[in-house]
Amino acid sequence: MMQHDRGGTDRSRNPVFNVPTSVLIAMGVLLAVYIGLNLLPWEERLRLLLTLAFIPARYSSGGAELPGGPIADVTSFATYMLVHGSAVHLLVNGLWMLAFGSAIAKRVGGKRFFAFTLFCGVAAAFAHLLVHLGEAVPVVGASGAVSGHMAGAVRFLFGAKRPSPGLQTDLVSQPLATLRQTFTDRRILIFLAIWLAVNLLFGMGDVRLDGAGGSIAWVAHMGGFAAGLLGIGLFDTRTPRATERTTPH
Repeated sequence: MMQHDRGGTDRSRNPVFNVPTSVLIAMGVLLAVYIGLNLLPWEERLRLLLTLAFIPARYSSGGAELPGGPIADVTSFATYMLVHGSAVHLLVNGLWMLAFGSAIAKRVGGKRFFAFTLFCGVAAAFAHLLVHLGEAVPVVGASGAVSGHMAGAVRFLFGAKRPSPGLQTDLVSQPLATLRQTFTDRRILIFLAIWLAVNLLFGMGDVRLDGAGGSIAWVAHMGGFAAGLLGIGLFDTRTPRATERTTPH
């Protein structure tokens, strides 16, 4: 499914509007699931949503009664990322994926982008489970994974070379910042502080995205962010490679 340039940078397109194919596929899947769920009758939609959602109560005494059974006990660590509670929820996650997921995909390639997304999303679910064990409130959305995109990207975006006119930003050859460099770079620390403050504000203050949405699963965000920050090196070869072909967005 993925296509790669034969090498070098595509100079014929404006880099601002270049979106990796893998990111477009991911966003397309999220949109298709959202539309598909909303086309179903209410009872079927609710049952499928609860099957896909991550629900900490699955791993307590009453979990056997939830839709999906033992299979969902495993799959919901990943499938919850496919479901969004509102169009606003989907739009916000899509925009952040467009910004930071694209940077990750351009650097590591399509296959590793999907693997990294899954890694961060599963870590986010585990973090939420540790804090909310036994709770029956469903968690949905790709926010934890997108938080991981953001965290992974800060380890190379802040050091990326500024492009010459008509050239893409060099996201491939720029080495990853070490954790020591990351936590001593004032620009990164300011970025991390703002991100943390926003999540604490939304989470502890129970601020909502829209009238129909639930409160922000800020623990999952932080779990995904930590996974992305610490785990990006597992998916990054640290060697220059041909960048993934991009498609005008």
